[in-house]
Amino acid sequence: MSETAPFVRPEMKAFLDALEAMDGPAITDMTLAEARESYVALHAMADRPARELVVIRDLSCPGPAGDIPLRLYDARDSREAGPIVTFYHGGGFVIGDLETHHALCTEIAALIDLPLVAVDYRRAPEHPFPAAIDDCEAATRWIAGSPGELGREATGIVTIGDSAGGNATIVVGQLLGREPAAVPIALQVPIFPLASDAMGSDSLAQFGDGYVLTRTAIEFFAESYRANRDDARGFPILGDHSAAPPTVLVTASLDPIRDSGRDYAKGLTDAGRDFVYLEIEGVTHSFTNLRGAVPSTQADLERIVAAMRFMLDHPAPESGS
Repeated sequence: MSETAPFVRPEMKAFLDALEAMDGPAITDMTLAEARESYVALHAMADRPARELVVIRDLSCPGPAGDIPLRLYDARDSREAGPIVTFYHGGGFVIGDLETHHALCTEIAALIDLPLVAVDYRRAPEHPFPAAIDDCEAATRWIAGSPGELGREATGIVTIGDSAGGNATIVVGQLLGREPAAVPIALQVPIFPLASDAMGSDSLAQFGDGYVLTRTAIEFFAESYRANRDDARGFPILGDHSAAPPTVLVTASLDPIRDSGRDYAKGLTDAGRDFVYLEIEGVTHSFTNLRGAVPSTQADLERIVAAMRFMLDHPAPESGS
């Protein structure tokens, strides 16, 4: 009996067909600058326009190797003390930056109605593992304890990121669990994260070619980032999940690293942690940045934010309610 074909939303299939028709070069056939430019171009072509917000301001904070660029987003000019969202962008720790995820950050800030600070961590291959994680941790600690510089006082941190940024989200949660920041992580939101090694997984075998993120790209990112495979800062599935913060975990059904996120769901389940798990059907990796080309993914992002709001408004008894 032949294996049942996976469900692909019609608008997602139309986008995949359009990408195939473009017949662009593989990431390994580009220079590093070209690869980064192509990522910016993909999101510019496929995402919805950025929202206009009252506050969009570039700033920086001290880091382990110099200042870390940040960008503050807020739909309000001023606020009482409350949670602050900290965003880590995707791009394999190699090709993303503040610009590739600018539109997404404006949308999340508007939907959740909280201040959001995006972190422009150092990228590989110029700065391999664990430089990005070191920057994300340092920036998160600074955001947690710098109300004067931000003009906003944090009562808790909401960490969120996609892909590589989803990996950073989980890792920062583990690091701050061991050595707390000025305020706790109130919620973590890893979106299609790399939590465990994707090599050899069923999802990589099924979706490693023709579904936006390719096996070739995954291998390129791994070779550039050079994470230690025995270090939980590279593969957070290896870490301790017993103190994981409340979580909204998101995977995509057509994602080659989908099973890595499912592994993390099992880790949270086995540790008895409080989490919401959303596997978004019929879409690929990076769907949160394809909301223009695949319009139904806007509603998916809104579901994610609704789950975030639910978890923030209804904390589990152990977190102090």
